[in-house]
Amino acid sequence: MTVTIIGLGLIGGSLALSLRQHGLASRLIGVEQNAEHARRALELGLVDEVATDLPAAVRRADLVVVAVPMDAMLAVLPRVLDATGPHQTVIDVGSTKVTLLAAVAAHPRRGRFVATHPMTGTEYSGPDAAVLGLYEGKTVVLCDTSHSDADAVQLVEELFRALPMRLLYLDAQAHDLHTAYVSHISHITSFALALTVLEKEKEEQRIFDLAGGGFASTVRLAKSSAAMWVPIFRQNRPNVLDVLDEHLHQLQHLRDLLAQEDYAGLTDQIHQANHIRKTIP
Repeated sequence: MTVTIIGLGLIGGSLALSLRQHGLASRLIGVEQNAEHARRALELGLVDEVATDLPAAVRRADLVVVAVPMDAMLAVLPRVLDATGPHQTVIDVGSTKVTLLAAVAAHPRRGRFVATHPMTGTEYSGPDAAVLGLYEGKTVVLCDTSHSDADAVQLVEELFRALPMRLLYLDAQAHDLHTAYVSHISHITSFALALTVLEKEKEEQRIFDLAGGGFASTVRLAKSSAAMWVPIFRQNRPNVLDVLDEHLHQLQHLRDLLAQEDYAGLTDQIHQANHIRKTIP
């Protein structure tokens, strides 16, 4: 199977490595606007070639993967579908779905598109961030599959199971709601924590010397790219605002308990938070 991957950063590049490792692609074609990223992708062996003509690269593929930031996705995906034939399959790997699916709802090739979201990633970006095995054992969400052709869905299901990944099916609205709760809020609060520490602790060396594993793991996501995350926050704004309001409410409640020296109440809240162990061992 020939696979064209548009966008050769962390997600697209890691998928290329996995497809090659598992023998799922006989040829990998990359499409990348950033010349330095294109050069590095070839040096790292992520793809066999980098094409500059997007429609031509699409037409040569059995499967097309769109792995660009979400704002760019709104422009790129319709162009990809314009060049797609009746026996090709297109997927995205984006973090929001409602706006994207609305943008292609009336496209005559909508059936060839399967909306997917692999729930994986790191705080790094670009081709050098590509990681072998990034997808293994993770969950991939398939959205609104009833709007996709059955053979396209079957190909995508077989591909992700072979990586191997767990498959979860959601409609686009449910996807965007739940990812705001378990993914998007983690990133925006990590950015806030980093800003807080940088504001209060002016000595960078002191941060480095004192930061333990807990702080490092909590603030890790603050290293993530603004080019990736601002479009996600923009497209999922209502859900992110909703969960952020609840998070601020919880922070205020914990602050009030501490200010009032209500340590029994604070203990109770921590015990309630500990219940997350049952969900995330």
